[in-house]
Amino acid sequence: MSYNMEDSQNSIPASVSANKLRAVPKGGEAGQNAIKRLQTELMQLMTSAAPGISAFPSADGNLLTWRATIEGPDDTPYAGLTFKLSFEFPSNYPYAPPTVLYRTPIYHPNVDFSGRICLDILKDKWTPAYNIQTVLLSLQSLLGEPNNASPLNGEAAELWDKDPTLFKTKVMDRHRDLDDD
Repeated sequence: MSYNMEDSQNSIPASVSANKLRAVPKGGEAGQNAIKRLQTELMQLMTSAAPGISAFPSADGNLLTWRATIEGPDDTPYAGLTFKLSFEFPSNYPYAPPTVLYRTPIYHPNVDFSGRICLDILKDKWTPAYNIQTVLLSLQSLLGEPNNASPLNGEAAELWDKDPTLFKTKVMDRHRDLDDD
C-alpha cells in the first residue's frame, strides 16, 4: 500500500512551511523540548493517524498552537458531524497537558458552552505518555460515552439518559460548521 501525503487528511496544510515549524517560541530554550516533542508528534500524525481525527500546527506555524478535527463516531448522536478544536501547549509539554477547547459549538454533557472540556486526562490524570493522538481519540470516545457523573452541562447529562431523541435534536441545533482559519 502506497502512501500519498497529498491525498491524506493528515497532510500538512500548504499554509505551514517547513521553516515555520522549526520556529522557537518566545522564551528561547524554555520550550525547546516541547517543540521537539511536537515535531515528533506531527510526523506521527501525518504518517499513521487514526481514522476520524487530524491535527496540525496553526497556520502561523507556531508549534505551541494547533488546530484539530474530530469526526463524530457512528452510532452516536454526533455521527456525520465534524468538530474543530484548538490545542494550546505549555512550554513544559509533555509534562503538563495542553489546553484543549471545542471551537465548534457542541451540546455534550462534558463540554460547556464556551468549549471547555471536563476530561480527567486533560487535568489531574495527565501523564507524558499521552500525546495529541491519544487526546483526540479520548475526546472522540467521549462523544459516544460521556461521563455523566461529572457533567459540565447538567441538562445534557440528564437528557443523554432520559430522552435520546431530544438530546439528538439539541446536538443538531447547537452544531455549526466553522470556516477554516
